[in-house]
Amino acid sequence: MTEIFINKAKACAVTGHRVLERDFSFEKLKNILERVVDAGFDTFLVGMALGFDTQCFLALHEIRKQKPIKIIACVPCESQPIKFNEKQKKLYYDMLERADHVVLVSKEYTNYCMMKRNRYMVDNCSLLFAYLKRNFGGTYHTVEYAKKQQVQILNFD
Repeated sequence: MTEIFINKAKACAVTGHRVLERDFSFEKLKNILERVVDAGFDTFLVGMALGFDTQCFLALHEIRKQKPIKIIACVPCESQPIKFNEKQKKLYYDMLERADHVVLVSKEYTNYCMMKRNRYMVDNCSLLFAYLKRNFGGTYHTVEYAKKQQVQILNFD
């Protein structure tokens, strides 16, 4: 795993579903993330999945043009984009290029690499920004882990 220094007190991780609801608003997302930045968070850990992670990365990239923040791409394994279509793969690799740092959690895919990535992000932040709409799956387990670690949780409503 790539080691970098992260000031946990100023770090926010994002977690959310791959499929977004029809009324999902990119502008609302960007406004919330701007408020998080204004509250003193300057480092953002993004899991690089489709859906919410991608939207957060894109919003943070726009915010970064105006404010000095860092985006850390937390990649669960090298083969993460293997099932992405060509357009998704292009965006994924563009985002990796734009990230300030890339943390590769596991070289190979395992049954646990996504969970390991999620725990890495929670263990290195003091705020978890979550798009949680159902009580099962990876996002749900990440939020539950954050609660046990006493990490503050901000829900996208």
